Amino acid sequence: MIGSALLTAVNIVFQVAALAILARVLVSWLPMAGVRIDPFHPLIRFLYQITDPILEPIRRFATFGMMDFSPIVALILLEVIRRVLVMALQAGL
Repeated sequence: MIGSALLTAVNIVFQVAALAILARVLVSWLPMAGVRIDPFHPLIRFLYQITDPILEPIRRFATFGMMDFSPIVALILLEVIRRVLVMALQAGL
């Protein structure tokens, strides 16, 4: 029972992280579409606070010129880590 709850919690945490990264990417595209974004809005600040710890370390290695591939790399890494954790938890059950 606890193992199943732990698997569910791991999956939810990784899904929330992936959705936050996708939301951040979409928010970053809005100014190019002419939509004004307030960077000090509490929701935008919260989005940056939860995604910066994931994206900033990757950004050093995944930025080429003006292209930032850190969200793509982060999503791939999150999925790999999630699968490894799920397999480890299932093996231990």
